[in-house]
Amino acid sequence: MCEGESGASIDSVFINRLIRSLKPIWIRKQGSNFVVVLPQGGRKSLIAAVPAELRRCLKQGGNTTLMVWADLDDDMDNGDQLVNEFREAAHAEGISDDDFEKIVFIFAKDRLDNWVEFLETGSTDESVEAPRVKQGRRVRDAAYSLAERCKQGKATPPLPPSLVWSCKNWRRFVERMQG
Repeated sequence: MCEGESGASIDSVFINRLIRSLKPIWIRKQGSNFVVVLPQGGRKSLIAAVPAELRRCLKQGGNTTLMVWADLDDDMDNGDQLVNEFREAAHAEGISDDDFEKIVFIFAKDRLDNWVEFLETGSTDESVEAPRVKQGRRVRDAAYSLAERCKQGKATPPLPPSLVWSCKNWRRFVERMQG
């Protein structure tokens, strides 16, 4: 699940390319439709939709996982603050802490365009929104670059803070999936 409108956001292109390029061992063979991106509009819509979508994932069983991608806007200092907003909404809908902890949160400060800028240039200022990226090719290349960087464990140049935070969540998820 992600913020944005279908066809009007780079999120689904970035998410699909990143996950497919990482090639996690628990995901079906290449060519299968293993990543479903559900744009939800704005943050409030996304927060409201998470409890029902989490229930659907849990009902599927197996390795079905809910990943929530959102923008960490100026009103949030860090990802933990935004996770707490999601947690409050989930609790109000009867979601337990154990089930909530199964969600993988990925938050880009301001928007994914900042990550694209970083992956293309080696730097970004997360205190301001990066220029909009409208070329799908640039988005796919940036996502592929991030996947390669993750696989190789590259530490330089240092990641922007929101990407560090999101990578920690991804690594925690990988550890859980590997048992």
